Amino acid sequence: MRAFAVMERDLRRFTRNPILMLASVLLPMIYLVIIGNSFQGQLKNLPIVVVDQDNGPYSRRVIELLQAMQEGPRMIKIVRLNDQKEALDLVKNGFCKAALIIPPDFSEDIVKDTNPEIGLFLDNTDVISSNGLSNIVSQSILFLKSEYLPIRQSPSKVQIRFVELFKKIDYDASLVPGAIVMAIFMGTMITGAFNLVMDKFLGIHESYLSTPLTKRDIVIGTIVSGVFITTLMSFIVLIGSMLLTGIRLEGGFVSFALLVFTIILSALGLLSMMFIIMGRANHPRVVGLIGGFLNVIFFFPSGAVYPIESFPGWLKAFAKVNPEVYAVHAIKALIFKGADIVAIKNDLIFLCLFTVIMLVIATWTFKRTF
Repeated sequence: MRAFAVMERDLRRFTRNPILMLASVLLPMIYLVIIGNSFQGQLKNLPIVVVDQDNGPYSRRVIELLQAMQEGPRMIKIVRLNDQKEALDLVKNGFCKAALIIPPDFSEDIVKDTNPEIGLFLDNTDVISSNGLSNIVSQSILFLKSEYLPIRQSPSKVQIRFVELFKKIDYDASLVPGAIVMAIFMGTMITGAFNLVMDKFLGIHESYLSTPLTKRDIVIGTIVSGVFITTLMSFIVLIGSMLLTGIRLEGGFVSFALLVFTIILSALGLLSMMFIIMGRANHPRVVGLIGGFLNVIFFFPSGAVYPIESFPGWLKAFAKVNPEVYAVHAIKALIFKGADIVAIKNDLIFLCLFTVIMLVIATWTFKRTF
């Protein structure tokens, strides 16, 4: 009977919190929707820039075959350019996944059977996309001389010269930017707003009001300490990842400074967001529940493990306002490519706007709820 009394108390406590009950049912279904659409089997809408320097019948045939892949299974998205340097810059700066260069006299070389070649320049920092595009282009070229799909595949004599623009990146190494962003998120979970929720839970926050501290002082101090701890955790993860995967930082001092700035900016924005979301929470259990939910909906659609271009439309729309998308893209470009400010300009602009907006709202929200 005594055990039954304890059981009854816990059941009553659980039923009196409808939010937790609803979340316990809805979160697994939301996880299914988010993760299920973040790891779709077939790659789609991978942007590839095509430069036709030949303008002959067989170069047009190559483009027609690629357009068939674009219009049919929608595996690629073609961007046409005339300047080879501009095309390679789009790939190096992360705006396209690959550049297909069709050289002059390509059609003539096919007619004369003098080892015709085309160049496929790959952004090999995205392992999944580069492998997928290599297979797509290779399969398309097989039917270069065929008007119809043959019963038996007869390989064309056209050779594809694959050029990886950056140092070879293994799949485990390609996950390092995502690991850093996850470390940033976890840092925001165990600092900042979480500390204030614990103070509320323990009743310590009431003593703050008897000191000369203002509410703004509490917010700023808590956020700054959270940014420091989160940044330190992120660099520990970075160093550990470098030791485990064997990668090294590309670029010089400018790239490293931009990396530090990106991590600090991301931490500051996410910490401020946590203040807004958890401002009214008064129990650490709520923090854990919300944190697990946010980790799924922000991390998996961030492009850390699967190309954003292959997401369904509604998930790509969410990716446009997901701060972790911009953090992953910027960190990947800085670590693997040694990129400059041009390559991550849009990422930094979004992160700056996001951080400023979140910080202003967090301060206002805290002053009204603390």
